Amino acid sequence: MSDDLKELSRRKLSFFQTLKAILWGFLGIRKGASYHEDISKLNPVHIIIAGIIGVLIFIFVLVMVARWAISGLT
Repeated sequence: MSDDLKELSRRKLSFFQTLKAILWGFLGIRKGASYHEDISKLNPVHIIIAGIIGVLIFIFVLVMVARWAISGLT
């Protein structure tokens, strides 16, 4: 099992290429062919890190929008 993880972590795409693929997927504007090509090259460790970063940014944006909306009411 650990050999499989080591093999998967040696995939070709860099962290920033993984971020780009995650961002396009997050926005929902991926082509089917590009999606299947990226899936075979994405590093699972990078996907997890990018997902955590994306969630933190999403929460930050929601908090800032909520603060802005509340400050406009007073």
